[in-house]
Amino acid sequence: MLPLYVTSGEPAGIGPDICLSLADRIDERPIVVLADIHMLKQRAELLKLNIELIEYQAQTQSSLKGQLYVEHVPLQQDVILGELNPHNSAYVLEQLRRSAEYAMSGKSVGVATAPVQKSVINDAGIHFSGHTEYYQEFAGVDRVVMMLATKTLRVALATTHLALRDVPDAITTERLHQVIDILIHDLKTKFKIDHPHILVCGLNPHAGEDGYLGMEEIEVINPVLQTYRAQGIDMSLSLPADTLFTPENLKNADAVLAMYHDQGLPVLKSQGFGEAINITLGLPFIRTSVDHGTALSLAGTGRAKSSSLHVAVDLALDLARH
Repeated sequence: MLPLYVTSGEPAGIGPDICLSLADRIDERPIVVLADIHMLKQRAELLKLNIELIEYQAQTQSSLKGQLYVEHVPLQQDVILGELNPHNSAYVLEQLRRSAEYAMSGKSVGVATAPVQKSVINDAGIHFSGHTEYYQEFAGVDRVVMMLATKTLRVALATTHLALRDVPDAITTERLHQVIDILIHDLKTKFKIDHPHILVCGLNPHAGEDGYLGMEEIEVINPVLQTYRAQGIDMSLSLPADTLFTPENLKNADAVLAMYHDQGLPVLKSQGFGEAINITLGLPFIRTSVDHGTALSLAGTGRAKSSSLHVAVDLALDLARH
């Protein structure tokens, strides 16, 4: 039974706290946390958790309740809770590197990720846009798609971490074809949805209102969508985002394609924050993630909620069965 790896993320945040909660689980395959084992022991003592941390040695059986497999990744400097330290940025990236290498080489079924702090990695002089872009570059794929999901809603993004002023130029025919191809493929193969029904947001208010509020829908977005509809794909033309996300419209949708980050994700997170997860589509391995940030002020307090990480692990294991 190959393991699922879990990165513990930014050590000054809640990543280690929520990873420790995985000791409450009993799963069908080993769950292995990538972290400094000494830091995890200190965090468990601070949180008054009685957990046996076991260094992972390619065990094939799941850990018992109250136990947690850990692959030791050494910190560069001691952690002060809530205080970002650029010297530990290499530690964070080493977690990502190992998780990607193991997944690509067939040593694991995939990875679930705890949150990282992009700013401190960049402060260390390392250009870093986020997990999604890191795994894309590591895997050497031309395009990946960020999709967030709750139990009732999936939202994929045509663009991800871009300044709003840069979004219209990024909505090209080529990009839309790449994103939609990946979305359809992974809905069919990873989620086992044979005939996915996809709703698509327009870029502009009222989906451009016949060109009065923008031409992107007429000139770029709808012509691309028409090519898929002509192939029998159950996909809408561009719809106004302010009405697309009503319960009546969403009740039969398998996924929504939003044009940019803050068009689709606020709606999804308002429905299921703490229960939502991030899935990277288009990778040659499974990658899921929590839907929240590092919450530096909650580190070591015992108030951090771990539900999103558990849902991310659940989905990764479910996708592995497929």
